[in-house]
Amino acid sequence: MGCHKIALNFEDGVTRFIECKDGEKVLDAAFRSKINLPMDCSDGVCGTCKCRAESGSYDLGDDFIDDALTADEAESGLVLTCQMKPTSDCVVAVPTTSAACKTGQQTFSATVTSISPHNDAAIMLELEVDAAPAFLPGQYANIDVPGSGQNRSYSFSTAPGGARIGFLIKKIPDGLMSTWLERAEVGTTLQLTGPLGSFYLRDVQRPLLFLAGGTGLAPFLSMLEVLAAENSEQRVHLIYGVTRDLDLVLVEEIEAYAKRLANFSFATVVAEEASSHQRKGWVTQHMPAEVLNDGDVDVYLCGPPAMVDAVRRHFDDSGVVPNSFHYEKFTPNAIAKEAA
Repeated sequence: MGCHKIALNFEDGVTRFIECKDGEKVLDAAFRSKINLPMDCSDGVCGTCKCRAESGSYDLGDDFIDDALTADEAESGLVLTCQMKPTSDCVVAVPTTSAACKTGQQTFSATVTSISPHNDAAIMLELEVDAAPAFLPGQYANIDVPGSGQNRSYSFSTAPGGARIGFLIKKIPDGLMSTWLERAEVGTTLQLTGPLGSFYLRDVQRPLLFLAGGTGLAPFLSMLEVLAAENSEQRVHLIYGVTRDLDLVLVEEIEAYAKRLANFSFATVVAEEASSHQRKGWVTQHMPAEVLNDGDVDVYLCGPPAMVDAVRRHFDDSGVVPNSFHYEKFTPNAIAKEAA
């Protein structure tokens, strides 16, 4: 019997993955995994188990009443988990917290295999895990900083499903993680919590515009790797903005995707006035109309708060309304992230 992997995304940012057997309803699969999704009747009558399917294919059948789920709601992607039978891997947004469903964050351990500084701007941390953690491309994990009792949040820069996971970490003078990495040794075991976050790649049905600020590049590397593995032919344009020339890291890795993705293009932008880079200024100044596709585009943005706010204002001022706009704000040593 086949199984489908279902990602349950809770409104507090926690994601749990469950296995759903062929012909099995999501509600039953969740209960089998000891996750108590909202429910009352379990017969398609009350609508208490209503969630949103954000990706994947499924069968809802017709054994539910209109008061529980209207045809318009079903058309928009709303589902009743007591009736939903997946026919592929799916992502389901659950409109309540993980704690309310008697579940919570997952933790796992990983071993440091490589610590690679990139100028004075960033550090690539690579880890090896015994069992590949499940996550959605774009999500992040909290990494415990040994001996501190604290953790820091970093987006996965690698694709899901591998025994090697990577994180692109901004180098901060006297920063907690940066300081630890200066003396860290290969072979050290770290504790991680995740996956977390609602910033992740949805079903690709139209052109994509990726906007990365500094080490906000990390989640896009994960997304690009997934798109390349799927041989996606959709148009993807990445604009990678930084403050200084030295902040441009992993450009060769980005260039490599142009050879693996038929319709991928990218541009780098440096804000510093003294830079000799061919494109100076902000990402909003280097966003050609064609990549916005008259609004028929899905926009993903990851960067510092000022960048996120500037891009949002740019869209408001230009009158262009993207089909969807997903963003994640971060500050250099923030423990929590804000995504939408």
